[in-house]
Amino acid sequence: MKADALRGHLDPMILAVVEQEPLHGYAIMEALLERSGGELDLPTGTLYPALRRLERAGYLASEWSTVGGRKRRTYQLTSAGQKMLAAGRGDWETFRTVIEGVLKPRTT
Repeated sequence: MKADALRGHLDPMILAVVEQEPLHGYAIMEALLERSGGELDLPTGTLYPALRRLERAGYLASEWSTVGGRKRRTYQLTSAGQKMLAAGRGDWETFRTVIEGVLKPRTT
């Protein structure tokens, strides 16, 4: 999938992935890849800056933990993040409807 197609939609997708449970960065990448049927294979240079941006904005909170002797930063959705995700879902529905209206063949 082209990176331009993700513009404006990456943040809500990240928030949706951590909606049910806190995840560390690599698990977020894996979840995006799995939930997209292999289409969203994001490089770390795209994901980690987005995670930091979402945390600075107050949509995600993080904490460090040690798993198997390795330190991992785990991200979870905040209440502001839940509101942002709901808005992002609404924006996506509007975007999808508009694009379908334009691209769908007209029947006469």
